[in-house]
Amino acid sequence: ELVLKVRIQNPNLRENDFIEIELDRQELTYKELLRVSCCELGVNPEHVQKIRKLPNTVLRKDKDVARLQDFQELELVLTVSDKNLLFRVPALSERSGYNKKASELTY
Repeated sequence: ELVLKVRIQNPNLRENDFIEIELDRQELTYKELLRVSCCELGVNPEHVQKIRKLPNTVLRKDKDVARLQDFQELELVLTVSDKNLLFRVPALSERSGYNKKASELTY
């Protein structure tokens, strides 16, 4: 497996941490990188304008992806201006660790 660090490019976020993703070295293609990155970050692939290898290189094809090395940092640059529209924030009751009975306690 190839381990990469990926995040969404958004300078407006205070915390814009990377996540690590794994790609099968037998399937190092641009399409697979896009699919896995979007799946892990919860982004629609149609909203990705480009994938940037930091600090300043755009990935365009399978050969670019094949040259990546472990723990390289990538950013997904999104096409829409309001990036908040892309994400669905789960309701409190859908989040892991939410205890419905605890929320109904009365004093």
